[in-house]
Amino acid sequence: MSYPVTYYCPRCGAVHELQRDGYLADKTVTPYPLEGWNYVDPDDEFEEVDGVDGVRIVCGDEDLLLSGDDLPEAAEAPDSGCGEPFYLSFVKFEDGVEVEPRQEGDRVTIGVGPSRPRGPDQPSGPAGPHGD
Repeated sequence: MSYPVTYYCPRCGAVHELQRDGYLADKTVTPYPLEGWNYVDPDDEFEEVDGVDGVRIVCGDEDLLLSGDDLPEAAEAPDSGCGEPFYLSFVKFEDGVEVEPRQEGDRVTIGVGPSRPRGPDQPSGPAGPHGD
């Protein structure tokens, strides 16, 4: 048996509804995919399917977007979505241990650069009366 479950777009707050099985193992909803997670479209099979770690939802998809009287009580959401994708990620296990997500993106390495600060070779003070 499936149940309607609502998810908010993390960018604009639009509310989307997916039909889900009774057991939910949702990890997070983010505007970016998690590194190492495999996402499918909402129309594809994703419940209890090996190799599927989440669902890629496009905000504003008419089949999933709720508006008007269909919105949950007290929800203040736009009538149309922003058109950007967001990602529902499921809890993921490897060798019986839950995998913690890392966001994809630029990596920053700290400690690489010049061995000393850049600047003048000698200390300087204010200029003298003749600009010396």
